[in-house]
Amino acid sequence: MTSFFDGIPTISYDPQADHDFAYRSYNPDEMLMGKTMAEHLRFAVAYWHSFAWEGGDPFGGQTFLRPWFDTTMEAARAKADTAFDMFKILGQPYFCFHDADVRPEGDTFAESTARLHEITDYFGEKMEQTGTKLLWGTANLFSNRRYMSGAATNPDPDIFAYAAATVKECIDVTHKLGGENYVLWGGREGYETLLNTDLKREREQAGRFLQMSVEYARKIGFKGAILIEPKPQEPTKHQYDYDVATVYGFLKDYGLENEVKVNIEQGHAILAGHSFEHELAMASALGIFGSIDMNRNDYQSGWDTDQFPNSVPEVALAYYEVLKAGGFTTGGTNFDAKLRRQSLDAEDLILAHVGAMDVCAKGLKAAAAMLEDGKLEAARDARYAGWGSERGQGLLSSDLETINAQVKADALNPQPASGRQEALENLVNRYL
Repeated sequence: MTSFFDGIPTISYDPQADHDFAYRSYNPDEMLMGKTMAEHLRFAVAYWHSFAWEGGDPFGGQTFLRPWFDTTMEAARAKADTAFDMFKILGQPYFCFHDADVRPEGDTFAESTARLHEITDYFGEKMEQTGTKLLWGTANLFSNRRYMSGAATNPDPDIFAYAAATVKECIDVTHKLGGENYVLWGGREGYETLLNTDLKREREQAGRFLQMSVEYARKIGFKGAILIEPKPQEPTKHQYDYDVATVYGFLKDYGLENEVKVNIEQGHAILAGHSFEHELAMASALGIFGSIDMNRNDYQSGWDTDQFPNSVPEVALAYYEVLKAGGFTTGGTNFDAKLRRQSLDAEDLILAHVGAMDVCAKGLKAAAAMLEDGKLEAARDARYAGWGSERGQGLLSSDLETINAQVKADALNPQPASGRQEALENLVNRYL
């Protein structure tokens, strides 16, 4: 153990605890719908927010003073030691990372690549010692100034090539570590102004980039899911992977709808004008649901604040859609969330995850109860029951002229039925 978390005990399930360092709702061994809570939730720590973020904001710089904040490989190993200490304290089964989170940038591509392989070899040793697994890996194609005009969509083919080479290396290390997914997020894949943007060209570049990524992953035997993470804006004014529906249309255009799924973040859904559960339900309906980034936004701020989740009703509705979709296969619940910049202490990092895991556990239990009880699904089925009738089925295989004649012959004058929204909202609240 490193000294960073000195004095902090291993967190265990103890609903009667009179101190902060206990799970009060998250019992990894509790059975729900035939699986343990741990198997349902598949929690992961985000390496970037927990160990690489320095606490800055647009108006001020670093507030966190971590002993591993340096640009040496020794510091990278110290960061890894601390990270795996935290995974052990929390009992976290998974983690996720970008290449730039885990190794210092080199002066050349070759140097950066060598450092990435060196530190991920070290990860492999730590993973073997602790049993912690990799939920997904990814490449940071947005922070370095070379990517200010995009990576896959950049007007400079050399930057496209550099990004493609980087993704190749990141897929390699994800595969080496047994990662269960590989994620692509297009934070700079978009535009600031149409005055200097060729939309058609950039879309075609992005499509080919994704095809090449999938082709390479399958070529080397990577069996995990390839995931796109939708986000409408920030840092770019308009991003091409706007929301789940937009991503699906893009995948269809490039023949990838059966190869690529989505990693859905609560905060990104809000930025797109949707609820988290909307995006989850849409992904399920389109057959591309993969994984989630669990966090929350400050509803007054108007940007992506990446806070830890603390609303059981919101989380319950999200996990209801996850359970309806059949639950996670290769995906899981990644806490893409960061401390507030005033939360300076090591225990803040632990307690943020403890609270978030308890909120998710409460939400999962409520979602499972709703689904097993069946009242909500029964109400939904009753609303659409007419479409199961012979008449309803016939309409979908008919044509406008035949339907027109039938309406006239029957003197049809249908009247609306109540949607019962208030009653259903009351029903949901009984489980919370």
